[in-house]
Amino acid sequence: MKIATALADGSARVGVVVGDHIHLLDGPVTVLDLLRSGTLLDAGRDALRSRPVALSEVRLLAPLEPPTVRDFVAFEEHVEGMRAGAGVPDAWYDAPTFYFSNPYATLGPADDVPVPPGCAVLDFELEVAAVIGRVGRDVAPGDGWGHVAGLTILNDWSARDVQFREMQVGLGPAKGKDTATTLGPWLVTADEFAPDGEGFLDLALTAAVNGTVVGEDLLADMGWPFGDLVAYASRGTEVRPGDVLGSGTCGHGGCLGELWGRGVSREDRPPLVPGDVVTLEVEGIGTLSSRIVPGVDPTPIPGARPRPRTRPADREPA
Repeated sequence: MKIATALADGSARVGVVVGDHIHLLDGPVTVLDLLRSGTLLDAGRDALRSRPVALSEVRLLAPLEPPTVRDFVAFEEHVEGMRAGAGVPDAWYDAPTFYFSNPYATLGPADDVPVPPGCAVLDFELEVAAVIGRVGRDVAPGDGWGHVAGLTILNDWSARDVQFREMQVGLGPAKGKDTATTLGPWLVTADEFAPDGEGFLDLALTAAVNGTVVGEDLLADMGWPFGDLVAYASRGTEVRPGDVLGSGTCGHGGCLGELWGRGVSREDRPPLVPGDVVTLEVEGIGTLSSRIVPGVDPTPIPGARPRPRTRPADREPA
């Protein structure tokens, strides 16, 4: 089932998309509520009994408001391209690394994307996200897929200039990934997919800017399947219903940064600017299209002062 959240008659409603229509549930329940109660599929079957409403009559929102967002880097080709010939670090092969993104920055399929404050090099990133359906701790890799409620498309918008500057400090992307993460257009339940014997999904991925295809890949090119990502995310802690686990950006043009790292000029593939439209398509899930709009100017924050390096013993007596 394609589980969506839509704004209809002034309120957010959960529904099931069939063709170009949506069957809406009554009441204020959310996808996160249904995931936590373990009743998502039952609610979907109930929704299918309701009168269909044309998708053109509602506004699709993000499928859910995730409590956490972990974004992995599971595509070797993406890492290789972003490092501009420096090679893939040995540590990448050891475990599926991730960082925590900002759940408050979640946007839906109908939302415009503002340029982050102070950003002059805006990029998109084509990913697929697994949404957790049941609690797990120290999950075994072979059991990880069983904790996935479904998949959706994730666009990890990246302020590359902000990201690369702040990462010199030795921490994660932080403000470079803090303004927008688009999810949608809906959540396709896990029973719609058939992982192969190793757990991988052979789904085609396509990215286009202003109608021109700039990247194509297969989800099966991930270094680890989603079951392994769930296992690593749950190591020594819990994954809980509604948690989002991004696959990381696919290779072969899954973002502009990778193309630049492979020698494509910024004149041929310039950073995103207001008016640009990025369209991501994932086989078996759908299409997610977003327009870039102007953002706000950053509020100036003064640079750090040199630390005086005094100690308690150096203070004058009171």
